[in-house]
Amino acid sequence: MSGRIHETAAAGFSAGSGAYARGRPSYPQDAVDLIVAELGIDAGSVVVDLAAGTGKFTALLVQTGARVVAVEPVPEMRETLARTVPGVEVRDGTAEHMPLDDAFAHAVTAAQAFHWFKPDAALAEIARVLEPGGGLAFLWNRRDESVAWVGEMSDVLQWHEFGHSDYDRIDWPAVVARSGLFTELHQRSFGYEHELDRAGLADRVRSISYVAAMDEAQREEKVEQVLRLVDDKPERFPLPYNTLVFWCSKRS
Repeated sequence: MSGRIHETAAAGFSAGSGAYARGRPSYPQDAVDLIVAELGIDAGSVVVDLAAGTGKFTALLVQTGARVVAVEPVPEMRETLARTVPGVEVRDGTAEHMPLDDAFAHAVTAAQAFHWFKPDAALAEIARVLEPGGGLAFLWNRRDESVAWVGEMSDVLQWHEFGHSDYDRIDWPAVVARSGLFTELHQRSFGYEHELDRAGLADRVRSISYVAAMDEAQREEKVEQVLRLVDDKPERFPLPYNTLVFWCSKRS
């Protein structure tokens, strides 16, 4: 598997699929509505949710009535997705190699995943799978580090020392433009809060790829350090995010 996707992603998401399903947030409805409107997704559309994980975003796409095909390379993630989003088509594949025909889809989405892709190869493959004029959208829930305890959480987790964590600092419009395959990349952000309890926060920590890949003692020490940051919180409390949304269309 490490030859197909980044080895940290392979190890972490294999080990942490259950925690990912329990601890990760969904996405704000405003962000979903924006993508549906800008990409023209409706009940007649075929949508590929790329690197679909446990189906957090897939489930929201299903609600549009579109035919949704989830593509995910990690077996444990696919198994969880099949349980949590019953009836959706789930296929083994990567952003760089999708088991889909040319011009298969009206739209391709990637939630919490695009930073793991090899961008040039992935964009070429996405363009192949999209019909002319078809839409691409990718998005992330980014923890809002302007909130003091959330910033401290990132420090505890040494978040900014991990190479794939600073995806919000990448010039994605330039990356997409370099391919020459898509129209100008647009972007918006939305505030979002995920209400959870301490067990949910613990799972949120365990769901981080490089934390999930740690040995159990290291992983649980990180969990305990983060939980100490919310000692003064009520039983349930919000974990704030900024949801970053990007979209464009395949050139006809």
